[in-house]
Parts: sequence; C-alpha cells; structure tokens
Amino acid sequence: MADPKRSGALAAHSVVKFVFTVPNLDEAAHFYTAFGLDVRRDDGRLDLYTFGHDHCWGRVYESGKPKQLAYLTLGVYPEDYDALKAKVVGEGHTPIDPHPLGDAEGFWLRDPEGVQVQVRVAPKVTPNARAEGHGFRFKDNPIGVPIGPMRCEMQTVRPSRLSHMLLFTSDVDRSLNFYCGVLGLRLSDRSGEGIAFTHGAHTSDHHLLAFAKSDGPGLHHTSWTVHHFDDVGLGMEQMRAAGYTEGWGVGRHVIGSNYFYYARDPWGSFAEFSYDIDFIDAATEWPAADYPPEDSLNLWGPAVPDFFIANHETAARSAQQ
Repeated sequence: MADPKRSGALAAHSVVKFVFTVPNLDEAAHFYTAFGLDVRRDDGRLDLYTFGHDHCWGRVYESGKPKQLAYLTLGVYPEDYDALKAKVVGEGHTPIDPHPLGDAEGFWLRDPEGVQVQVRVAPKVTPNARAEGHGFRFKDNPIGVPIGPMRCEMQTVRPSRLSHMLLFTSDVDRSLNFYCGVLGLRLSDRSGEGIAFTHGAHTSDHHLLAFAKSDGPGLHHTSWTVHHFDDVGLGMEQMRAAGYTEGWGVGRHVIGSNYFYYARDPWGSFAEFSYDIDFIDAATEWPAADYPPEDSLNLWGPAVPDFFIANHETAARSAQQ
C-alpha cells in the first residue's frame, strides 16, 4: 500500500467526530438503529459506531430544542500538530474555549459560519486505499438458479464507516478559504457558488467535507459507506420498512461518482447510503473542475425533492427569534 501521507502537506487527515443536538434522543436512537449503525447510549447521549469498527464517528445529545450542529473534530498526525497550530495562530485565528459538549484536547476554532471546530491528534480514520468490493459482483447463472438473492434472505444493511459530511454555509468560498486555506483540506470539485467538495490531503474519498450554499450554517447530511451497490437499494427498503419513507434516490452522482440513497431523518436532514465514490490518494493532484448546475446533483435517479435542499437549522433559529 502506498504511503497515505502527502509529503510537505500540513493538513487535517480525518473528520474524527461530528456532534449535534436534537429535541428527543429516543427519536435519534430509532433512526440510526434503523439505518444500521451500532448505537450506544452513554451518559445521556448516543454514540454512533459502525459494526466491526471500534471508532465512535458521532455523538448526539438531547437538547429539547430543534436539531443543531454543535461541533466537528478534525484529526491531525502527531508530528504535524504543533506546526499546524502555529500556522493557524500565525494567520490570525485565535483559539477559543472548548464547546460545552466537548473536551480540552487539542485546540478549538470557530469557522466563518460560527461552527466550532476541534483540531487534535488522532488516529487517521479516512481510508488509506479504495474500498474493497469496488465494482459489481458477478457470478455464474446455472439453469434454474437465480443470480439475485432472495428478499427473505436479506440481512440488515450495516454501513462500514463514515465517508463524508455536507454542511450548509452562507458563503461557499469563505468556507473553502477556512477549511482549505487554514486547515489544509483540498478542493476536489465544485459547481459555481452553489456547492463545493473537499478531500483530505493525506488520502481520502473524493470528499471529506462538502459545503452547500444556504442562508446560514447547518448539517445537511452524513454519508456512510456500504459494501455493495445492492446495499444502497436495500438500505432504502430498510428505512422505508422502519417508517422513514421520505428520501432521495436511488441514483448516481456526477461529482464523486458514487451511488446513493438519502434517508430523511426526523429533523429534516439526511443520512446517506453511499457506494463506490471516487478516491484520491496522496500521490494524486486531483484536477478540480467547476461543473455546470445540471451536473451538480445526479447523473441519473428520481427528481430532487423540494425538501432535500432545505436548511431546517436556520429556519428553526429564525422562528425562535
């Protein structure tokens, strides 16, 4: 396997954790359990794991208020931490106190939208190689033996890891200047001022963090890698059977190339089943492109529902004012 660390790049390597708050924790537990995650309750919160992986990808707390993104944690290599912190401070970004739901490890910043970001030394949890199972599986078809599996034999779709997150922002370029210019992520591709995708310098999927134009900050979706194209469609059926009938897909993206289904959660945001996304290793200088609007969402699939682009976090804040 090639070295996943890009020589000379001072940059975060992973989204180590995301944290947000919701009105009711039981709703969150039901949704993410149905989605196929390993949901663990601990001290009044949910810890979100994937089965077979010992890393906690996210935490959900109950607030009694509308859903809100609390903070992100980005991981860096131990040998890069001091130099990255010195760079950040030298460019005029003053560290802040930790988020009340966070801890004192590393240093904390506020991004241009006001979202708190923790930067700390952590093991790399973005992939170092393209996921196994790339492409379609084929098998012989003897007479009388069907190729496809039986519906009655299907087991729960269980994602293997977090792939990426899409955040709302009031200014895509300003967010890129922070996450790329300050924290070292790299532009993968974009579509005008509407949406942009960034990858980790030290080997990652095509996008680690993406940013979509809105009227303010918010979490649009988390995306989770599954093992096979069938798992995208089976995940859709799994969520519908659990009562989550609204979503978007199945389809295939242009930017990133992955197959997708987005299940709408109880708060108006989404969790995505994703398969076969483009991969960018540390030796590759990805030729970032600016795609036309018709290529910014999908190559094929159903029409985009109106509710897919709504930022319910800013709507809720406006209603409270």
